[in-house]
Amino acid sequence: MLVIDRIKEMSGSGEWPPGTRLPSEFELAKMFGVSRATLREALRVLEEEGAVVRRHGIGTFIAERSLVQAGIEQLFSVTEWIERAGRKPGTIGFTVGEELTTQEDQESFGFSVPVELYLIHRIRTANGDPVVYCEDRVPKSILPRGLHGFDGSLFEHLEAAGRSIAYARTVIKPIAWHPEVFPALDVKDGQALLLLEQMHYDASDSPVLLSANYFRTDTFHFHVLRRRPKE
Repeated sequence: MLVIDRIKEMSGSGEWPPGTRLPSEFELAKMFGVSRATLREALRVLEEEGAVVRRHGIGTFIAERSLVQAGIEQLFSVTEWIERAGRKPGTIGFTVGEELTTQEDQESFGFSVPVELYLIHRIRTANGDPVVYCEDRVPKSILPRGLHGFDGSLFEHLEAAGRSIAYARTVIKPIAWHPEVFPALDVKDGQALLLLEQMHYDASDSPVLLSANYFRTDTFHFHVLRRRPKE
């Protein structure tokens, strides 16, 4: 479609750099010589592709380039990922609860009986934009001082408690819908999230943190280096 190609061309050439607010629908339709209906369909396609971002009541913007493009074999905290991309990490929607482990939690941590754990929900932001929804479970016994002094990076808080993260076992899932997470991250219809379910271990191979992190795919791009096995 002509409109899609032209907007991508103007974005790629630097005429409309990432973050640029596009002219109104009326002005764009006049600029490209198309009907408003044709223009809206083009913007819908571009939004699904992640090329533009439409903010209700504000306007349509050229999407920022991917925040992170990293090998998923590298274990960084969300805070570190955001900082490495040159953005300012933040947290909103921070809640902490205390509950007993479920049967599934007990199997994950290797407990034979229910134990108390912290259940932490957070929305992580990059320069103020919500980009990751985090759900973390930590046994209370691992944090004897609780979450006193916790300022955003759970990895750093665990390290201060003497339980540094050494590695994690990760399951990766595409998520087409979640009634709580999608609205929290302002995910549009037709877009998906990438869920990383991870059990984190310390240097003694003890499980210390069970996390479920939902990443916006228009912001985080992960890749994996794969090699042919040696015969």
